[in-house]
Amino acid sequence: MKLAFLSARLAVLLGSLACVLSTSAQTAAPAPVATLPEVVVTATRVLQPLTDLVADVTIVDRGQIQRSGAAGLGDVLARLPGIEMARNGGLGGITSVFLRGAETRFTAVFIDGVRVDSQGTGGASWDVIPLSQVDRIEVLRGPAGAVYGSDAIGGVIQIFTRKGEGPPSPYVGLSLGTYGTTKAEAGVSGSQGSWDYSLGLVRQESKGFNVMQSRNSDDDGYTSESLAARVGLELNAAHRLDLSVLSSQLNAQYDSQFGAINVDDRTLKKLQTSALSWRAQWSADYSSTVSVNRSQDRYETLPSPDLTVTNMTGYLFQNEYRRQGHVLTWTLERRDNELSNSETTPRDSSHFQNALALGYGLSGSGHSVQLNLRHDIDSVFGPQTTGALGYGYALTPNWRVKAAAGTAFRAPTLYQRFSPYGAADLLPETGRNLDLGLNYAEGPRAFGLTVYQNNVSNLIQYEGNTGTCPANDPLDPFGGCYANTAKARYQGMTLTGRYLIGNVTVSGSLDVQDPRDSVTGKLLARRAQQHGKLAAETRVRGWAVGAELQASGLRYNNAGNTTELPGYALLGLRAESQVAKNWALLVRLDNATDAKYELAQGYASAGRSLYAGLTWAR
Repeated sequence: MKLAFLSARLAVLLGSLACVLSTSAQTAAPAPVATLPEVVVTATRVLQPLTDLVADVTIVDRGQIQRSGAAGLGDVLARLPGIEMARNGGLGGITSVFLRGAETRFTAVFIDGVRVDSQGTGGASWDVIPLSQVDRIEVLRGPAGAVYGSDAIGGVIQIFTRKGEGPPSPYVGLSLGTYGTTKAEAGVSGSQGSWDYSLGLVRQESKGFNVMQSRNSDDDGYTSESLAARVGLELNAAHRLDLSVLSSQLNAQYDSQFGAINVDDRTLKKLQTSALSWRAQWSADYSSTVSVNRSQDRYETLPSPDLTVTNMTGYLFQNEYRRQGHVLTWTLERRDNELSNSETTPRDSSHFQNALALGYGLSGSGHSVQLNLRHDIDSVFGPQTTGALGYGYALTPNWRVKAAAGTAFRAPTLYQRFSPYGAADLLPETGRNLDLGLNYAEGPRAFGLTVYQNNVSNLIQYEGNTGTCPANDPLDPFGGCYANTAKARYQGMTLTGRYLIGNVTVSGSLDVQDPRDSVTGKLLARRAQQHGKLAAETRVRGWAVGAELQASGLRYNNAGNTTELPGYALLGLRAESQVAKNWALLVRLDNATDAKYELAQGYASAGRSLYAGLTWAR
């Protein structure tokens, strides 16, 4: 009964939004405001106007991140179309981000162009990526293996830290919140002559709450510290050097479902990235980029000793030729992966991929075409070829249709192959995707509809010991191994809308999806068949105020669909104002109704939470 009520409420709210958008098309639109076209780099790895994209992309800017008041990156992403999040309790708990229902390891994540991943757990360590250092997020939904190579079966998320420009702009900020949460940050950015720079420092801590009362009675808090720095040098009008560095560490308490009760379990996580790039404009038409980058993902648990360290090194030589609406790219890329784990054997604990990628784009006369082809040679699996084809057409100045198809793959992690539960003969997971989209935009009005289907084969799952697993410790209660035993189909529809009613901006999204195991016919764990968001914001007497509703239907906690996670609805309220020259105040109330819900069975989520932040910036 409760689930039916929640589903009905979600349908009514988002149905109302659809009605507003449809009926508003009959009203007069405000006079258009001339603005520069927004550009993205994630879709094709080169600058491209958002209006020319064939891919399904969402952009989140610095203002949206600050207004969210969120503690973690996963919380911001979960408010975007096509994305769900699951987390074991509060920040610091194991976090999964599902892009269009796809496994968390099927999303390729980059920070300032540096690939971040764990060859232990598979996928990015979302909770250690410092949200306070993020200036911009670009989310690409749909496979991008033909552009980025391994891992981009479900999509790509690009994260950018601040870049300096203009006169020196220092800032400091202090925030306080429920559960003894505090955040202090400071930094400066700017440019002078041929140099530009940015530096940011953040420390955040919280006493937290008890995420699993059945295991112990203590609160599970965290402490995180991060540093981000970028330096750019214009050698001359045609050549530029960029250096970026990020370091973040997290010390978080958690409650384990296994082991002794009333133990202070902790995770110690550290993420480091660095990149050096040289961009050259050789002529009016031809440019190139050379970059070398490195990332390290370190994960340790205490007092139970477990240590996993992933080192990734990337080399990129990208060429771009533009002429009269045509864009041709050719790229050489190499990626080295290394894993050090307390459970893995030293044999073959590294592998590399070399790749050649070709791309062609055309935009003009209402038509957009995008072709990509990539050939990877994996040191273990040999050649892997992926391709993508996309086409968009402007039916009118406001209406646009688009279609895209693509293939992608993900190589097994080194842990999946060489841990005690590994299988050295695992095959890469492969995906085939089809997207169809319809978009409308006129002034403040916007509407989008995307229908997709992504079929994944050779899906790797952890299987019980059926006699085919490598020899394991007979006393091991798990006694299984990884195997290519499954197939999955991720299909669904995403509806988005935005409209200005008076001085109130209303926006929302609705996802209706069916992420399902094609072998068993069961829904994939912790993914709902319906989830949506609805938001409204306006200005009242110098305050920017807003409300947002985030809702999700029933999910299953396990692959067998025997344990239900009930649906939930979360209401958030916020108010922001420039209270004095250079001073801004943000007040936010999350989960205003104090809803009780779980993103993972047995793990509590945060209740009603008040947050207030004061920032000085020049």
